[in-house]
Amino acid sequence: MGLNCKKKSVLPGRISLCLAAAGFILLLYGCKISYSFTGASISPDVKTISIEYFQNRASLVQPGLSQILTDALIDKCKAQTNLSFINSTGDVNFEGEITDYNTRPLTVSADAQAATNRFTITVRVKFTNAVDPELSYEQSFSRYEDYDSAFSLADVEDSLSGKIVELLVEDIFNRAFVNW
Repeated sequence: MGLNCKKKSVLPGRISLCLAAAGFILLLYGCKISYSFTGASISPDVKTISIEYFQNRASLVQPGLSQILTDALIDKCKAQTNLSFINSTGDVNFEGEITDYNTRPLTVSADAQAATNRFTITVRVKFTNAVDPELSYEQSFSRYEDYDSAFSLADVEDSLSGKIVELLVEDIFNRAFVNW
Protein backbone atom coordinates (compact mmCIF):
# COMPACT_ATOMS: atom_id res chain seq x y z
CA MET A 1 0.00 0.00 0.00
CA GLY A 2 1.92 2.93 -1.19
CA LEU A 3 1.02 6.55 -0.72
CA ASN A 4 0.68 8.48 -3.87
CA CYS A 5 2.29 11.75 -2.97
CA LYS A 6 2.60 14.22 -5.77
CA LYS A 7 4.37 17.45 -5.24
CA LYS A 8 2.19 20.39 -6.14
CA SER A 9 3.92 23.30 -7.69
CA VAL A 10 3.31 26.64 -5.98
CA LEU A 11 4.68 28.50 -8.96
CA PRO A 12 1.44 28.77 -11.02
CA GLY A 13 -0.38 30.26 -8.03
CA ARG A 14 2.30 32.87 -7.45
CA ILE A 15 2.36 33.80 -11.12
CA SER A 16 -1.41 34.30 -11.10
CA LEU A 17 -1.18 36.44 -7.99
CA CYS A 18 1.63 38.55 -9.46
CA LEU A 19 -0.25 39.01 -12.73
CA ALA A 20 -3.40 40.05 -10.87
CA ALA A 21 -1.44 42.55 -8.77
CA ALA A 22 0.31 43.96 -11.86
CA GLY A 23 -3.03 44.29 -13.66
CA PHE A 24 -4.54 46.13 -10.71
CA ILE A 25 -1.59 48.53 -10.53
CA LEU A 26 -1.82 49.24 -14.26
CA LEU A 27 -5.55 49.83 -13.96
CA LEU A 28 -5.07 52.12 -10.98
CA TYR A 29 -2.35 54.26 -12.55
CA GLY A 30 -3.59 54.02 -16.13
CA CYS A 31 -6.86 55.76 -15.38
CA LYS A 32 -7.10 59.45 -14.58
CA ILE A 33 -9.50 59.84 -11.75
CA SER A 34 -10.93 63.17 -10.76
CA TYR A 35 -13.23 63.44 -7.81
CA SER A 36 -15.27 66.01 -6.03
CA PHE A 37 -17.72 66.18 -3.19
CA THR A 38 -19.67 68.92 -5.00
CA GLY A 39 -20.47 67.07 -8.20
CA ALA A 40 -17.87 69.01 -10.17
CA SER A 41 -15.66 66.88 -12.38
CA ILE A 42 -12.50 68.83 -13.11
CA SER A 43 -9.40 67.30 -14.65
CA PRO A 44 -6.41 67.36 -12.31
CA ASP A 45 -4.51 69.02 -15.19
CA VAL A 46 -6.69 72.14 -14.83
CA LYS A 47 -5.01 74.38 -12.25
CA THR A 48 -6.12 77.96 -12.96
CA ILE A 49 -9.33 79.82 -13.69
CA SER A 50 -10.17 83.31 -14.92
CA ILE A 51 -13.54 85.02 -15.03
CA GLU A 52 -13.95 88.15 -17.11
CA TYR A 53 -16.42 90.90 -16.24
CA PHE A 54 -19.88 90.21 -17.72
CA GLN A 55 -21.00 93.34 -19.60
CA ASN A 56 -24.69 94.29 -19.57
CA ARG A 57 -25.82 94.59 -23.20
CA ALA A 58 -29.56 94.23 -22.51
CA SER A 59 -31.90 96.97 -23.72
CA LEU A 60 -33.07 97.49 -20.12
CA VAL A 61 -30.03 97.82 -17.83
CA GLN A 62 -30.15 97.32 -14.08
CA PRO A 63 -27.17 99.15 -12.56
CA GLY A 64 -24.88 96.76 -10.75
CA LEU A 65 -26.23 93.56 -12.30
CA SER A 66 -23.02 92.94 -14.25
CA GLN A 67 -20.94 93.10 -11.08
CA ILE A 68 -23.43 90.99 -9.11
CA LEU A 69 -23.42 88.25 -11.77
CA THR A 70 -19.63 88.28 -12.17
CA ASP A 71 -19.09 88.17 -8.39
CA ALA A 72 -21.63 85.37 -7.94
CA LEU A 73 -19.85 83.22 -10.54
CA ILE A 74 -16.47 83.93 -8.90
CA ASP A 75 -17.88 83.03 -5.47
CA LYS A 76 -19.40 79.80 -6.80
CA CYS A 77 -16.13 78.72 -8.43
CA LYS A 78 -14.13 79.58 -5.30
CA ALA A 79 -16.52 77.61 -3.10
CA GLN A 80 -16.87 74.59 -5.38
CA THR A 81 -13.36 74.16 -6.84
CA ASN A 82 -9.73 74.29 -5.75
CA LEU A 83 -8.66 76.21 -8.84
CA SER A 84 -6.36 79.22 -8.50
CA PHE A 85 -7.79 82.50 -9.79
CA ILE A 86 -5.57 84.52 -12.10
CA ASN A 87 -6.07 87.81 -13.96
CA SER A 88 -4.77 86.58 -17.31
CA THR A 89 -6.48 83.76 -19.19
CA GLY A 90 -6.52 80.62 -17.05
CA ASP A 91 -6.66 76.95 -17.95
CA VAL A 92 -10.41 77.54 -17.91
CA ASN A 93 -11.96 80.93 -18.65
CA PHE A 94 -15.46 82.38 -18.47
CA GLU A 95 -16.55 85.44 -20.43
CA GLY A 96 -19.94 86.68 -21.48
CA GLU A 97 -22.63 89.31 -21.40
CA ILE A 98 -26.14 89.92 -20.19
CA THR A 99 -28.23 89.96 -23.36
CA ASP A 100 -31.79 90.29 -22.08
CA TYR A 101 -33.45 91.74 -18.99
CA ASN A 102 -37.20 92.08 -19.26
CA THR A 103 -40.61 91.68 -17.72
CA ARG A 104 -43.71 90.60 -19.63
CA PRO A 105 -47.31 89.81 -18.78
CA LEU A 106 -47.79 86.08 -18.31
CA THR A 107 -51.47 85.72 -17.46
CA VAL A 108 -54.34 88.11 -17.98
CA SER A 109 -57.26 88.62 -15.59
CA ALA A 110 -60.92 88.86 -16.56
CA ASP A 111 -60.68 92.63 -16.99
CA ALA A 112 -57.80 92.25 -19.52
CA GLN A 113 -55.16 93.32 -17.01
CA ALA A 114 -51.98 91.37 -16.37
CA ALA A 115 -52.45 89.08 -13.37
CA THR A 116 -48.96 87.63 -13.37
CA ASN A 117 -45.75 88.95 -14.87
CA ARG A 118 -42.61 87.06 -15.82
CA PHE A 119 -39.22 88.63 -15.11
CA THR A 120 -36.44 87.11 -17.26
CA ILE A 121 -32.66 87.50 -17.43
CA THR A 122 -30.62 85.95 -20.26
CA VAL A 123 -26.84 85.61 -20.31
CA ARG A 124 -24.57 84.55 -23.16
CA VAL A 125 -21.51 82.66 -21.89
CA LYS A 126 -18.31 81.57 -23.58
CA PHE A 127 -16.45 78.96 -21.54
CA THR A 128 -12.98 78.00 -22.76
CA ASN A 129 -11.15 74.94 -21.45
CA ALA A 130 -7.56 75.17 -22.74
CA VAL A 131 -6.66 71.77 -21.26
CA ASP A 132 -9.55 69.89 -22.88
CA PRO A 133 -11.04 72.05 -25.68
CA GLU A 134 -13.87 69.56 -26.28
CA LEU A 135 -15.39 70.75 -22.99
CA SER A 136 -15.48 74.39 -24.15
CA TYR A 137 -18.87 75.87 -25.00
CA GLU A 138 -20.70 78.99 -26.06
CA GLN A 139 -24.31 79.06 -24.91
CA SER A 140 -27.11 81.33 -23.76
CA PHE A 141 -28.72 80.71 -20.38
CA SER A 142 -32.09 82.13 -19.46
CA ARG A 143 -33.96 82.01 -16.16
CA TYR A 144 -37.13 83.68 -14.95
CA GLU A 145 -39.30 84.30 -11.91
CA ASP A 146 -43.00 85.04 -11.98
CA TYR A 147 -44.55 87.72 -9.77
CA ASP A 148 -48.01 89.07 -9.02
CA SER A 149 -48.84 92.13 -11.09
CA ALA A 150 -50.12 93.87 -7.96
CA PHE A 151 -46.43 94.62 -7.44
CA SER A 152 -44.33 96.76 -9.74
CA LEU A 153 -41.02 95.44 -11.03
CA ALA A 154 -39.28 97.98 -8.78
CA ASP A 155 -40.96 96.37 -5.74
CA VAL A 156 -39.66 92.86 -6.51
CA GLU A 157 -36.65 93.49 -8.74
CA ASP A 158 -33.87 93.11 -6.16
CA SER A 159 -35.15 89.88 -4.62
CA LEU A 160 -36.12 88.29 -7.95
CA SER A 161 -32.92 89.27 -9.74
CA GLY A 162 -30.96 87.75 -6.84
CA LYS A 163 -32.83 84.45 -7.22
CA ILE A 164 -32.41 84.49 -11.00
CA VAL A 165 -28.67 85.23 -10.79
CA GLU A 166 -28.27 82.31 -8.37
CA LEU A 167 -30.03 79.97 -10.83
CA LEU A 168 -28.03 81.28 -13.79
CA VAL A 169 -24.72 80.83 -11.98
CA GLU A 170 -25.70 77.27 -11.05
CA ASP A 171 -26.52 76.52 -14.71
CA ILE A 172 -23.29 78.09 -16.00
CA PHE A 173 -21.15 76.27 -13.43
CA ASN A 174 -22.86 72.91 -13.99
CA ARG A 175 -22.49 73.17 -17.77
CA ALA A 176 -18.76 73.80 -17.35
CA PHE A 177 -17.86 71.40 -14.57
CA VAL A 178 -20.59 68.85 -13.83
CA ASN A 179 -20.39 66.21 -16.54
CA TRP A 180 -23.13 63.74 -15.67
